[in-house]
Amino acid sequence: MMVLVTYDVETVSKDGQRRLRQVAKCLVNYGQRVQNSVFECVVTPAQLAEMKIKLSQIIDEEKDSLRIYHIGKNWQIRVENMGRQDTYDPERDTLMF
Repeated sequence: MMVLVTYDVETVSKDGQRRLRQVAKCLVNYGQRVQNSVFECVVTPAQLAEMKIKLSQIIDEEKDSLRIYHIGKNWQIRVENMGRQDTYDPERDTLMF
């Protein structure tokens, strides 16, 4: 299933800047950054649960905000792109290292 993860982390303090980096590093393991604080992730239910646990351990719930939008399996018909069309297709453009 496709989920869209957006986040807003307080970065006034050094601790907030560290949390911001950690959130991005965590999400890179599950999907692709499509904008500064937005990731598209194609995950299984188990991966989603794991991702949510890891993110909850990183963020400060009193200062930071994290939103997860469940786009679902047929996400191609739900995602509309305007502007540059050089985005990736997470089910086609997968890199393995």
